Amino acid sequence: MPHILIVEDETIIRSALRRLLERNQYQVSEAGSVQEAQERFTIPTFDLIVSDLRLPGAPGTELIKLGQGTPVLIMTSYASLRSAVDSMKMGAVDYIAKPFDHDEMLQAVARILRDRQTVQASGEPAVGKAANGAAKPGVDNSNGEIGIIGSCPPMQDLYSKIRKVAPTDSNVLIQGESGTGKELVARALHNLSKRAKAPMISVNCAAIPESLIESELFGHEKGAFTGASAGRAGLVEAADGGTLFLDEIGELPLEAQARLLRVLQEGEIRRVGSVQSQKVDVRLIAATHRDLKSLAKIGQFREDLYYRLHVIALKLPALRERGADVNEIANAFLARQSARINRTDLKFASDAEQAIRHYSWPGNVRELENAVERAVILSESPEISADLLGIDIELGDLEDDEFIGLPPQSAGNASNSSHEPTEDLSLEDYFQHFVLEHQDHMTETELARKLGVSRKCLWERRQRLGIPRRKTGVASES
Repeated sequence: MPHILIVEDETIIRSALRRLLERNQYQVSEAGSVQEAQERFTIPTFDLIVSDLRLPGAPGTELIKLGQGTPVLIMTSYASLRSAVDSMKMGAVDYIAKPFDHDEMLQAVARILRDRQTVQASGEPAVGKAANGAAKPGVDNSNGEIGIIGSCPPMQDLYSKIRKVAPTDSNVLIQGESGTGKELVARALHNLSKRAKAPMISVNCAAIPESLIESELFGHEKGAFTGASAGRAGLVEAADGGTLFLDEIGELPLEAQARLLRVLQEGEIRRVGSVQSQKVDVRLIAATHRDLKSLAKIGQFREDLYYRLHVIALKLPALRERGADVNEIANAFLARQSARINRTDLKFASDAEQAIRHYSWPGNVRELENAVERAVILSESPEISADLLGIDIELGDLEDDEFIGLPPQSAGNASNSSHEPTEDLSLEDYFQHFVLEHQDHMTETELARKLGVSRKCLWERRQRLGIPRRKTGVASES
């Protein structure tokens, strides 16, 4: 069982993180400062150190030296993101921005420990590390330096293009459905580029409220808006010298698109509230599941920005288009999940293999990973049956575990609507009904809270069901 050391001075955060890791079969020790960790433990004996950047006394980066090769995952707030990038240059294996969700932390921890095992087994450095701590499914070293599983013809063509494009500084637009692994392609482009030793900053444009996205991307000066008590660097600045990956760029507001265009044209940014510009050197990789050219024609995306992004376009096929790759990826997930619970006897029954091969996987690789994890947890015998995967033709495109399962009359004021949902609605029908009914007078945060899901889950469900986020209506979420 991997042994993890948490170094965090805030007791609430430290305790919550300890419980999260222990629930997921990790042995955990904790300390409130670097000095306490030195006094209580032999630091190099741990498999992983998760430390806050700012601590009483010595900073968390001091553990990089004290760990003598033990990987250190740095936690930091967006306000000190520049310092987090600096910590990676000092030798931290990765950083993760606070506040983080549970899945993000668990994915980062699992990936780092897996990479550590690879290094120990082969004596070579592992590739494919995420720059923001969020690992995506479908990664291993089976395809050499690319780090993506799959050998079908469309993927082989993609690998060839990645190897050609990566060494250049050209902008790249990655297209593909949600859950296909677009960030994996971006990471491969970064890792194979001359910028590989510099940071790769990943941003999901749909996960940041419109009122905050310009400040998050480009930074702001003190007093630029209400609550701006201090100046702050943006994520574009943090990516200086490296790669900026903008996921779901089709959701970027037009005002932010204009600022981004200046970065691409002039190589400079201007913080919100500032009158001075500063030079930045970033390579931009963008991703979307939407048709940007069509959006440009109707005025929802800047045409000049589209042509700046569309220098190189890479198309990532959906999982249903990848043939036997789906079983190969499923087996990789099975091996990973089995290792997490210390079981070596699990395998797919023949009916499960058939179900995996012939199911359409509307949620793509992300849905496949969820299904395999669920099956491993619920399996009581060495053979995993098709039933344990929890997929079927009618409701396969729903991820039920993302919903709290409230009956329609218990969520918000839906029961007061003239179009009251009935008890026989599926979760999909209820979700669509509730969002359409309330999006004009609720913010995205309020909608997500009422549905019992995260903002990111709400956004992903909107994309899957074709319910675009309104650009007008509730004005601010700040």
